[in-house]
Amino acid sequence: MHSEHPPTMPAEYADIEFENNAQRLPLVLCLDISSSMAGTPIQTLNDALAEWTRELHDDVSLSYSVEVAVVTFGGPYGVCSWRGPQLLDPRAPVNPFVPAHAFQAPRLAAAGVTLMTEALELSMRIVAARKAELRAAGLQYYRPQICLVTDGIPTDGTGHLTDSWTRLVPVLAEEQRARRFRLYAIGVGGITDRGEQVLQAFAPKFTARIQGFPFRELLQMMSASANAEQKGAGDEVFEKIFSQFKTQRPAWES
Repeated sequence: MHSEHPPTMPAEYADIEFENNAQRLPLVLCLDISSSMAGTPIQTLNDALAEWTRELHDDVSLSYSVEVAVVTFGGPYGVCSWRGPQLLDPRAPVNPFVPAHAFQAPRLAAAGVTLMTEALELSMRIVAARKAELRAAGLQYYRPQICLVTDGIPTDGTGHLTDSWTRLVPVLAEEQRARRFRLYAIGVGGITDRGEQVLQAFAPKFTARIQGFPFRELLQMMSASANAEQKGAGDEVFEKIFSQFKTQRPAWES
């Protein structure tokens, strides 16, 4: 029996996906919501996500091409993906990407441990799965973006420090070399030197250690990068946008 829409797609998004043949740009926010993010940091993150959502809806060039998925680590459930505000069952093979013009931000709560390695692995899996879906539907896509944001160091499920993250370093290096996605690794708040070293190993070109929790600027940087991606910009443009974010002088205002 021929079905018009892939079975994993909730009905309310199905018509959106298929009436619009714009080239897609999958974007994953891989966010630390462990207990150290409690209080002001998680509040700031939620506010920034809500504001960014409104900006995406209004951005003509991004609203129909960018697709947003959220992966969180910490919280009551460990590593999770979200389809907009909806927490997905990890066992269900649901595509978490939502077109930017229909995206609604989840409300995140901070708790738990820092399963950063597993969250990055999930982010890579959902990007690969989404690219396969788009190819199967005959749709083009730009190079996806994954943005890892953390204030900590990878732990295991019991909250103890672990070196299991090192297994990801050669994998990420190969993925970057093959241009399968662009990874940003951002340390915020009181991230330590050790925490920054982990991020540096993950994303040598695109690591930042930022004072405080400038999530608003960070999300604007991701939008600026998505715009550059659509214009077919060279690597130096992404590096410039990123270095201006690092020094907190937004490239998109200059």
